[in-house]
Amino acid sequence: MPGISRKTAIALAASASIALLATSCTGQPEAGASDDASKETTVTFWHAWSAPSEVKAVKDLVAGFEKAHPNIHVDVVGNMTDDKMNQALRAGGDKAPDVISSFTTNSVGTFCSSGALVDLNPFFEKSGIDPRKTFPKAMNEYTQFEGNRCAVPLLGDAYGLYYNKTAFKKAGIAAPPKTWSEFERVAEKLTIPQGDTYKQLGFMPNYHGWETTTEHYLGQFSPTYFDKDGKSNVAKDPAFEAAFTLQKKLVDALGGYRKLETYRSGLGDEWGPKHPFHTGQVAMQLDGEWRLGMALDAKPTFDIGVAPLPVPDDQADQYGKGYITGTIAGIAATSKKQNAAWELVKYMTTNTDAVVDFSNAIHNVPSTLAALKSPKLKYDPRFKTFLEIAADPDSTTAPASVNGGVYLTTIQQFGYDYESGKATDLKAGLKKTAAQIDTDIAQAK
Repeated sequence: MPGISRKTAIALAASASIALLATSCTGQPEAGASDDASKETTVTFWHAWSAPSEVKAVKDLVAGFEKAHPNIHVDVVGNMTDDKMNQALRAGGDKAPDVISSFTTNSVGTFCSSGALVDLNPFFEKSGIDPRKTFPKAMNEYTQFEGNRCAVPLLGDAYGLYYNKTAFKKAGIAAPPKTWSEFERVAEKLTIPQGDTYKQLGFMPNYHGWETTTEHYLGQFSPTYFDKDGKSNVAKDPAFEAAFTLQKKLVDALGGYRKLETYRSGLGDEWGPKHPFHTGQVAMQLDGEWRLGMALDAKPTFDIGVAPLPVPDDQADQYGKGYITGTIAGIAATSKKQNAAWELVKYMTTNTDAVVDFSNAIHNVPSTLAALKSPKLKYDPRFKTFLEIAADPDSTTAPASVNGGVYLTTIQQFGYDYESGKATDLKAGLKKTAAQIDTDIAQAK
């Protein structure tokens, strides 16, 4: 289960702050790659996990590495925010990390373009490891920017659809919806009005909902965010218009923006036991793999089902895909122990048993193709849906950008305006959004 720092809003804020690296860090990737990894040495590893069970899992992961590499000792520092990592990556020095792990996938573009983290391509080549054959497609994509692979996936998150099987049975619904039109019909059928509110809502479509962000929806539409020249494609790729249109149609069909927001404001928060899916107040939920454990811990009064999120009707043959993100790891450009640091990164991210054990311990999706198929994985049978989504070559992610996740924030803001009726001209709004994204990227370079 991820910590609160994984919440989208916080991740986007962190990715915006990390953009400062672009103008303040000029690390030299080759500077520290001359150390002898076979000699006695100590590397420092900073990570963001904070829950006791997660901290223990990281310690066990590192212990496995130290057993395999008795000459390399690891100084582990946990609960480190992106801001602290950014400062240390800029400053360098003996106390700075050699290896970092961040929840903020959106910042890969800034990490790579600023030189804060070294390009790992030479290390992969030297070790005879092909990332394209090692990592799921989406994870392989979100750990690089313009050919620079400055990060590597360290477990992942896959998004799917949770549904109340008991409510489905009562409504006479035999199976989870596979296409968007089916999804809309099911969401309406599961919605039970009660006066000016709801006794049960089929699905909370609003972008202020729990994980129903624009990029999570868009993942099912397989959009191309940028063209070959790096310009925003938001106003040109029909996938964006389709996604916004269908989400707005669902908002209107389920009672309208104001009614939905009024209902949402009285429901539980995303990370507590009173999450509206746990309580049965919302019958379907777009969420990540961690939600299963949280929902079961809340001891719901209904059976929980898990399935891939539906796809647009014209992409029915791609049902099974989903949006992918996750934790990343990288080597500091200021490190003087990059070869030893690589041995740690390589072990944590490509050693099948290490990845599987770490996945079993913190219940995130394994980040290698081999680990996804490992018989040593221990999980609730329903968790298998997320393993399949992660391995699906049609699954998508949001691409890296030089200014981190700022472009996603811009798209999200337009989403708020459009669903609420503040913006009524979709095409004009998408053009304005694209122009803003291009301006922000140009200023960041």
